[in-house]
Amino acid sequence: MQNIRNIAVIAHVDHGKTTLVDGLLQQSGTFEAHKEVAERVMDSNDIEKERGITILSKNTAIRYNDYKINIIDTPGHADFGGEVERVLKMVDGVLLLVDAQEGVMPQTKFVLKKAISLGLRPIVVVNKIDKPAAEPERVVDEVFDLLVALEADDTQLDFPVLYAAARDGYAKWNMDDDNKDLTPLFEAILEYVPAPVGSAENTLQTQVFTLDYDNYVGRIGIARIFNGKVKAGEQVLLAKADGEQKKGRITKLIGFLGLERIEIDEAEAGDIVAIAGFNEIDVGDTITDPADPQPLDPLRIEEPTLSVIFSVNDGPFAGREGKFVTANKLRERLEKEMETNIAMKLEQLGEGSFKVSGRGELQISILAENMRREGYEFLISRPEVVIKEENGVRLEPYEHLVIDVPEEHSGAVIEKLGRRKAEMTSMTPMPDGTTRIEFEIPARGLIGFRTQFLTDTKGEGVMNHSFLEYRAFVGNVEHRANGALISMENGKALGYALFNLQDRGVLFIKPQTEVYVGMIIGEHARPNDLEVNPIKGKKLSNVRSSGADDAIVLVPPREMNLERAMEWIEEDELVEVTPENIRIRKRYLDPHVRKRMEKQKKA
Repeated sequence: MQNIRNIAVIAHVDHGKTTLVDGLLQQSGTFEAHKEVAERVMDSNDIEKERGITILSKNTAIRYNDYKINIIDTPGHADFGGEVERVLKMVDGVLLLVDAQEGVMPQTKFVLKKAISLGLRPIVVVNKIDKPAAEPERVVDEVFDLLVALEADDTQLDFPVLYAAARDGYAKWNMDDDNKDLTPLFEAILEYVPAPVGSAENTLQTQVFTLDYDNYVGRIGIARIFNGKVKAGEQVLLAKADGEQKKGRITKLIGFLGLERIEIDEAEAGDIVAIAGFNEIDVGDTITDPADPQPLDPLRIEEPTLSVIFSVNDGPFAGREGKFVTANKLRERLEKEMETNIAMKLEQLGEGSFKVSGRGELQISILAENMRREGYEFLISRPEVVIKEENGVRLEPYEHLVIDVPEEHSGAVIEKLGRRKAEMTSMTPMPDGTTRIEFEIPARGLIGFRTQFLTDTKGEGVMNHSFLEYRAFVGNVEHRANGALISMENGKALGYALFNLQDRGVLFIKPQTEVYVGMIIGEHARPNDLEVNPIKGKKLSNVRSSGADDAIVLVPPREMNLERAMEWIEEDELVEVTPENIRIRKRYLDPHVRKRMEKQKKA
C-alpha cells in the first residue's frame, strides 16, 4: 500500500498557485537535477502562458520521502469555477494561497466555500510576503473571518498557517524564521492532509472528475480510485450519471509523476490515474466491478450563465484569411470542445449558427481565441445571459462584484454601476490608499462594463466577480451610450479621410486597413450611428494655396482585441473573427435593410 496524499491548490487569480506548484516539483527531486524546466511549467497552453492565468485544472504527482503527493493546480478565475468544484471532490485537503498584500478576494471566497462545504481542512499559505506592502497578520485575520462567515467547523477554523514567497522557493512557520526552502510546506502537507479513506480490498469504485482527449486512444477519463484496485486490460463496468451501465475493458492505465504520464499495470485506492477504453466516458461517471456494481453519486456541475452565437462568416471578406470556414468544420470543432469542456453547452440554431453557453465572457473568448489560432473563421454575437423560468417567475444570474479603486474615482464608478442595477453591500478603505467596494449586480450589467471601468479609473482599478445565484429579473440595464461609425464604401482607408473623421469619435482602424460597407470603423461621440466614408481621398488641383498641405496627424486607433470587441458590440452587431484580423460589423450590412429592420423592431 502506497502512502498517498491528495491535495488541491486553490487561490484567486495571480496569487501564485502555479509558481508554488513549480517550486514543489523542483524541490521534491521529481525533476532530475540537470533537466531544463520552463517557468510556470503547469501552464501548458499558449494562452495560459501569455496571460499568466490557469484555465484548465491539471494534476501532477511528486515523490517526497516515502510519500506520493498528488497535486491538482486549479484555475483561479470564476469563469472556470466548474473545474474547481469537481476537483475538490477528489482530494482530501486544500492549500489555500492568499496574497500577503491583496488579502481575501472574491474567488478566494468562491473556492473556499466549496472546500468548506465538502469538509476539507485548509492549510493557509500567505504568499508573496516579500512584497513591500505585505501585511501577513491582517491577511490571516481576514481568512479566519471568512471561514467564520462560511460556517466552518472547529477543526477547519484551527488551520495551520505558513508564510511563503513561492517565486523565491521558500516557506516558513514564523515570519522571524530564516528563508530556506519549501520543507515546512512538505511537512505541513504530510501532517495535516489526511490519508485517503477506502481500501484496496473493497469493491472497485473509481470516479472521473476531468476529461482529456488523445488522437490515438480517444477519450481519457482522469479519475480518483476511492476503493479497490484497477488493472490495465481488466473488464469493468461504466456506470453513467443517468443510470445507464456499459461493460468494457480498460485499454490503457496511466499514472502521473512530475510532468510525465507513465503507463502502469495497476493502481489502488487513494491514487489518481488516467483511464482509456471508453468513448462515452464522462465527468461524474463511476468505473466499478461488473460482478458487484457500486456506483458513486454523480457530480453536479453548475449551469452556464452566459451564451453567444457562433455563425459562419457571410461578409465580403469571407474565406480570405481562414483555413476552416464552412458550417461543418465549425460544428465539428465546437463538438470536439464539448467532449472535454463539460462546463459548456452547444445547441444548433439553424444552418451554420450555433449557440455556445458557458460560465462567462472569458471562458467563451478563450475558446474563440483558440479556434482563431487554429485557422477558423467565424462570426460571434453579443454575449447574452441565460434566463431561467421557475413557477412563472423569470430569473437571471447575479454576480458578486468586488472592485479596488483609488479613492478619487470611487464616486464615478458607484454612479455608473448604479445605472446598471448594482447594489452596494460594503465599502472598506484599504491600507494601500485604495477603496474596496462590494456589489451584487445582474450579470447583464457587467457585459461591456470593463472597458468603461478602466477608462473611469485611469487604468488603476481592479475588478473581480464570481457567480452568486439566480434572482428575479430586473428591468432594462443601461448599455453602451455611444453609437458606431459605419463605413459606407468598400476599399482601403486613407489617412486624409481618417484625419477628418477623428473629430467624430474614436477610430478602431489605421490607414490602409481594408473596409467594406457595413463594417464598423469607430465609436461615434454621440448616441446615434453615423455612416462615414473612410476611403475619401484629397482632391488635387493645379492651384497652389498656403496651408493646403498641412501635416496629417492621426490619433492612435483603439486596438480592439477579441474580449474588448465582444464587450463593446450591441445586439445588431457582430464580431468577425479570422486568424489575421478581428473586425466589428453590423449584422445587416446593407443600410436599407438595417433601416427596415429598425422600423420592424420599433413596430
